[in-house]
Amino acid sequence: MRIVSLIPSGTEIVGFLGAESLLVGRSHRCDFPVGVDLIPSLTRRGADAHRAYGIDRARLAGLSPNLILAGHEEEIEGVVDGAVILRLNPETVEDILDDIYRVGEAIGCQDQAMHAVVGLRQRMDRAEEHINPYDDGPICGFLEWTDPICVAGLWTVQLIGRAGARHPLNEVFARPGSGAAVGPQQAQRVAGPSIAVSSELFCASEPEYLVVALRGMGLEEGVEATNHLFGDTDWFRLLPAVVNDCVVVVDGEQVFHRPGPRVVDGLEFLVGWLNGCGHLIPDDFPWVRWSSGHA
Repeated sequence: MRIVSLIPSGTEIVGFLGAESLLVGRSHRCDFPVGVDLIPSLTRRGADAHRAYGIDRARLAGLSPNLILAGHEEEIEGVVDGAVILRLNPETVEDILDDIYRVGEAIGCQDQAMHAVVGLRQRMDRAEEHINPYDDGPICGFLEWTDPICVAGLWTVQLIGRAGARHPLNEVFARPGSGAAVGPQQAQRVAGPSIAVSSELFCASEPEYLVVALRGMGLEEGVEATNHLFGDTDWFRLLPAVVNDCVVVVDGEQVFHRPGPRVVDGLEFLVGWLNGCGHLIPDDFPWVRWSSGHA
């Protein structure tokens, strides 16, 4: 088996299943697990940091992969004769877990995938034991971009809700016929893609907690962008979360924006931070507390 992964989540899933030795090519954005930087990169960064521009098709064909993991936008049909293209385009937490199964099946690691997903579900269940599912909880704002202001969508909104908080600017909604039960029925409560909102609307939502996890930016860049918001905008300084020092900056490219196994780390972080259960936060979780006093 020779695998090329053109998306970071695919690379991470392969590593999570203990099959990283099968990887023969990756995208320039694939940086986890440790050591994948030694695998040939087949793409380069373009003007839009969120997309893989300039796939080296000749090099891709020369690697003769059996399996190519891709998102919805990579145009690679027909580049490698006989290669299976598996596209990963999850929209929910359950989709992400299903993708682990799908990759496991494609690379002959079905048993590993089954046990790995069971372990992830157990971690999620243990984390959610610390919240009250019948309490509406605090409002948690989640910034994915600052100009324009973009708030969380899809699985990230699900994680916020499962951590015991609300995200009123882009809420989860129940699929028709799903009922009102909790527990297994959580999978039937979904959210739309991230959306752009005005600063007035974001301020009016009065978030008591705020996560800044900017797309295409690491932790230091996220802190710098948050400092700029505080220094340059009146609306940001008025947010309850800012006034009460309840703001965190997260490397979202590693966790929330990468639909792989570490979304469970994201749930554990949110439950731990929002509910005063710090012991739940993974030791290596990429975050910092942000304070207006240090801006």
